[in-house]
Amino acid sequence: MKFSVNESCPCGSLKKYKKCCKPFHDKITFPKTALELMKSRYSAFAVANSDYIIFTTHQNNPDFTTDLKSWTNDILNFCKNTRFEKLEILEFIDGDLESFVTFKATLFQKENDISFIEKSRFLKVEGIWLYVDGKFID
Repeated sequence: MKFSVNESCPCGSLKKYKKCCKPFHDKITFPKTALELMKSRYSAFAVANSDYIIFTTHQNNPDFTTDLKSWTNDILNFCKNTRFEKLEILEFIDGDLESFVTFKATLFQKENDISFIEKSRFLKVEGIWLYVDGKFID
């Protein structure tokens, strides 16, 4: 997917992508909080950056695999077939080594609304926040 660095960042910050999540995606800097990581991961899906999704996924995540080719293809297929409409942060529980972010992702595949609410869990490992898992909320 072609995405201009001068467009608004998909995370909803109202900043340009190049001044918001792109430095995280390029590993120039790392998110200081799990909330920043969560938003940058949403943006990575929106711009089809599978490398960043894989890099920021904890090895205890159910989707984690050492088959990087298959994992990359799965992520890119999801990104290609999904329209990332909006991200809303509902709750952020900040901790030193474990944090939780509850969010609503508004997504569409073709004209089907596949939006969801998730409470995500993040762990800080060697100074870097990683996505561990999440629970869907009805």
